[in-house]
Amino acid sequence: MFAHGLSFEEHQVGATYTTLARTVSETDIVTFVNLCGFTEPLFMDMEYLARESVFRRRAAPGALTFALSEGLIIQTGMIHGTGMAYLGGEIRVVAPVLEGDTLHVEAEVADKRETRKPDRGIVTYRHRVLNQRGELVLEARVQRMIRRAA
Repeated sequence: MFAHGLSFEEHQVGATYTTLARTVSETDIVTFVNLCGFTEPLFMDMEYLARESVFRRRAAPGALTFALSEGLIIQTGMIHGTGMAYLGGEIRVVAPVLEGDTLHVEAEVADKRETRKPDRGIVTYRHRVLNQRGELVLEARVQRMIRRAA
């Protein structure tokens, strides 16, 4: 965990960081699907899950898995006070996340580049979200605008 966010200059390509872990609860899934309107039987109907689903228990939407992974990254403190903007990225859901799964993120600094503005740069991260068995469930390339050192 970081006491302060990493400036653009402090980001080193190839550096890797591992977050704390977080268990996905039924409450997390139900709250997310209701908040975001993901009212699909796969996420809401336990009878449907028992009859039709290969999972047999409540699954988390991939969007929730990504949101939780972003929260774990933020909790490291590595972008506190230095992260200026989330600029997007590419997300690939690899495997389902089910109620009771525990996730953590391995984040690697994949690339960085300067911008025309002297107070910021762009950092590209590679995030690997793993479950409690070490299985990859989501991978993402994320770009953020990061403040340069004063």
